[in-house]
Parts: sequence; C-alpha cells; structure tokens
Amino acid sequence: MYEIAVLPCDGVGPEVVREGLKVLDAATAKHGVKYETVTYDIGAERYLKTGEIITDSELQELRQFDAIYLGAVGDDRVKPGILEHGILLKIRFEFDMYVNLRPIKLYPGVETPLKDKGPADIDFVVVRENTECLYCGVGGFLKKNTPDEVATQTAIYTRKGTERIIRWAYELARKRDKRKTLTLVDKANVLIYGHDLWRRTFAEVGEEYPDITQDRAFVDAACMWFVKNPEWFDVIVTCNMFGDIITDLGAMIQGGMGVAASGNINPNGVSMFEPIHGSAPKHAGKNVICPVASIAAAGMMMDHLGETAVAQSIETAVEQALASGKLGDLSTKSGVGTSEAGDLIASLV
Repeated sequence: MYEIAVLPCDGVGPEVVREGLKVLDAATAKHGVKYETVTYDIGAERYLKTGEIITDSELQELRQFDAIYLGAVGDDRVKPGILEHGILLKIRFEFDMYVNLRPIKLYPGVETPLKDKGPADIDFVVVRENTECLYCGVGGFLKKNTPDEVATQTAIYTRKGTERIIRWAYELARKRDKRKTLTLVDKANVLIYGHDLWRRTFAEVGEEYPDITQDRAFVDAACMWFVKNPEWFDVIVTCNMFGDIITDLGAMIQGGMGVAASGNINPNGVSMFEPIHGSAPKHAGKNVICPVASIAAAGMMMDHLGETAVAQSIETAVEQALASGKLGDLSTKSGVGTSEAGDLIASLV
C-alpha cells in the first residue's frame, strides 16, 4: 500500500490533480496496486486567511509519505515569490530533491511549432540540478531604495551537489539505452568558476561511464539546437537556473505546457511529481485546462515507485488519447473539458 500526499494547491491545480487521480485509480486497479492519499490544504487560500504557508509539522508528515503529488502553485492575490518559495522551493530543499527530471517528448498527434520535426526527433530528457545555483537565496541589498542601491544574488555550486546530479544523469543515459549520450549544458566561457567545476566533474565522473558519449553545449547554443536539431539530444544535465529556462523551451517544442510533466526526486527519500504549468487563476473552475501534464506526472510518480506496469499503462493511454485527436488542440479553447479529457484517458488505461 502506497501512501501519497496530495497538494492540489492553487488555481487549476485541484482540477488537474482530480483527473490525474482518476487515471491513476484506473491504472492501479488494472494492475492490482493499492494506494491511499492524504490531501493537504496548503496554498493561497489558506495563506490569505491565516498567513500560514506550510508548517513544520506538515513538513514532518510529508516526509513519511512514499511520494507527493502536486497541482500548481501561484495566485494573483499573493505577491510573486511568496508561495513559490514557501511551498515549491521549501519542499525541494527540505527533502533534498536534488534531481528535477523533465522528459521532453512529442507525442503522436500533438503539434509542434518546429517545421518537419516529429515524435522521432523530439524525445530527450533534461536532468536539472534542483537544490543549488541561484536558488539558494544567498544575497542581499545595500542602501535599498536609494540611488546607490546594490543587490547581489550569489550562485552556489558544491562538488557534492554537482557530482551527484551528474552521476545520476550518467546512470539515466545508460538506463535509457538510446543514443547513450550525455550533454552538459553550461556557460563555462563566461561563468569561469562555477561552471569550471561542472566541466571538471563531468569529465571525471564520465571516466566511470566509458559506454556513454560525452557532449557539451553552451546554454545559448543549446537553445538554438532545441529548435533546429532536437534529435541531437538524448540526456541533458545542467544547473538549476539554466534547467529552469531550457525546460520551458522544451515544453514548447513538445507541444506546450499542457503536456509537460516533471519530477522532483530524492533517490533516497520522498519525491514530488507535478505538471510544469502554472496555476492559471483566470481559468480556474472553468473545466477548460488540459490535464495531460498532470496525468503524465502521475505516471512518472508510479515509475519512480517501481510500478512500471502502472506507469506504462498511463503512458500508453496518454499516447492513444493524443493520437486519436479527440483532445483537440489542447488549448483552453479546444472544446474538450478537463474532466472529459480525464475520462477519455482513464477509459484507455
């Protein structure tokens, strides 16, 4: 019996989580897998009422679960950064979820803005370091709100943090067994200290993986090649900041935020799975948001828990639903409701 914490959170989060659990119910029932959920009211509504984001006791409770399933975070009524730092980054850092895993996969039947590219060309994975870089919150202000104001934001890279994410990415390239190529995305020609550490570690760890081809790309060049030659990539490893940016570009070439799922993984502890899209408050409660990303995230969660048959059933159902054309263009104007899309995918499990 798996214990899963559910954090629907804000905006359209509750709607897409509902559909993800609907499909998860169908897939687990098919394979005789048991799970139960506990739902937490963490998010904007509680913050606006009480000033409370997430408590120490809730963090201790979350630590005991097998996985965390999250909807979306953010609300126009709350200053940007408060909920994101107080929920997403808090959980990632508290539970040392140092791997952010982002499959960039174009499903059959989904339109990409890239001319002459199809599913065979867009099928790679970005492994983003998730607990260091510019997200550590190291910095401050001097003479704030004066003409002499100075603001600093310091990127932190450790040998431990860099090595463990690079090693995890090498292992993934071996496990995927496709092109068996790992590409380091950095900016070592400008960020000469932190990214020199990344390059040295990449090369040193790579000596233990002679079967994996090493490649390197500056982040600006990688952005160009995502668009021009996505078929060049197999597994990418990169720092937190660059990973945050290039995975959104990846979402666009795979058909949009509505199909992009992610995992925040601690290989030795609790991990969290979510769609990468935002909370889209203006669409909340209207039953118009595409739930595919959230459903795919549920599949990633089960794969991480070792339930590969359940994960494959969800993946296959998503592929069949998208290939059928019955989900329309996946936009809020597709004419296909959130619950209708969930029903279709659940029926195909």
